[in-house]
Amino acid sequence: MKITKRLIDAAKYEGNGKSQDIRWDDQLPGFGLRVYPTGRKAFVLSYRSSGRKHIMTVGTYGPITLDQARRKAKTYLAQVIDGGDPLDARRKVVRGKTMNDLCTDYLERYAKPRKKTWKEDERRIDRHIRPLWGGIKVKAIKRSDISTFHHKLGKTAPYEANRILALLSKMFELAGQWGFIEEGSPNPAHKIEKFKEDKRDRWLTQEELPQLAEAIDRDPNTYVRAALWLYLLTGLRRSELLQLKWSNIDFNRNEIRLADTKAGRPHYVPLSTQAVQLIKTIPRLDDNPHIFPGARQGKPLVNIGKPWNRIRKEANVEDVRLHDLRRTVGSWLVQSGKSLHLVGRVLGHSNATTTQIYARFAQDHVKEALEAHGEQIIGVAGKRPVGKVTKLRKAE
Repeated sequence: MKITKRLIDAAKYEGNGKSQDIRWDDQLPGFGLRVYPTGRKAFVLSYRSSGRKHIMTVGTYGPITLDQARRKAKTYLAQVIDGGDPLDARRKVVRGKTMNDLCTDYLERYAKPRKKTWKEDERRIDRHIRPLWGGIKVKAIKRSDISTFHHKLGKTAPYEANRILALLSKMFELAGQWGFIEEGSPNPAHKIEKFKEDKRDRWLTQEELPQLAEAIDRDPNTYVRAALWLYLLTGLRRSELLQLKWSNIDFNRNEIRLADTKAGRPHYVPLSTQAVQLIKTIPRLDDNPHIFPGARQGKPLVNIGKPWNRIRKEANVEDVRLHDLRRTVGSWLVQSGKSLHLVGRVLGHSNATTTQIYARFAQDHVKEALEAHGEQIIGVAGKRPVGKVTKLRKAE
């Protein structure tokens, strides 16, 4: 029979309350009208894809008309003829319509397989992005939304605001590739001015270290004290330090083996006598493989930020961040005469330019070396260095 508006308006549910009542159209194959026990009426389409039969709802009668439903059904049938599956495509759109879905896909499909620092992305997503936009459709996020968030967070945490902006930019780039939004759509995280970031060159001075050492030793947590001291003795990254397991330590060779570093290759960190002695004093827990165990069974110490804030305040070095302890290792090594290349190897830098922050200390030693070299040259030549530069007299 041909489905008409009169037929739709007059249709009543026929069934036992559980069975489907569908009236099929004899003009458009697979097109029909489903009548529900509640009186609701909806247009449906039956088709086969990859050998399997599917029935999908085209739309509810009322919000869409019969003519609109026929046109949509024809569009879906054209997709089937081209090898597509309109119901599967619709399900993908539904699954991926919110920012929560995009966050999950970003972490599982991109960050975890490709980034050594994916936990930082996860932290930022869980702390900022999900609470703010989790239930909102990806396509509904506008540049003004992101700009407002970036500006607000940047008042107190400009560096963090810039990192989240870069994270959102990558997420929306991938959203286009994965079908969350139409490919080629403008990226709402682009064209937002970042906060200025001044490169830090802060590290502990020899005058500051004694008071910091006292503050560290006063901390009540054994593992926090040991972690901070090992930070200063090795220059490990914070994530590397807190994730350390006893299996990473080779006491025969006195070294740490980091199998999965930021540089993407194994990194061996030699341990000084002081570092070895420190590690041997750390209490081991039978049910935890980590050197610095956390509160959760079998898990590492997650965050030493709170105790560090207390310690640096007591030591009167409140502007020193945790990462500056790693910089302290690099700066002190260079000031003791070690080359930038060697310092880069100690700190596990994958790019030589990263070590250039310590270049001015290296320059001081270049000057000292040339000074000594000049004295040697003059001495061997039997000359005396000029003590003063006198004014030249005008020619008479």
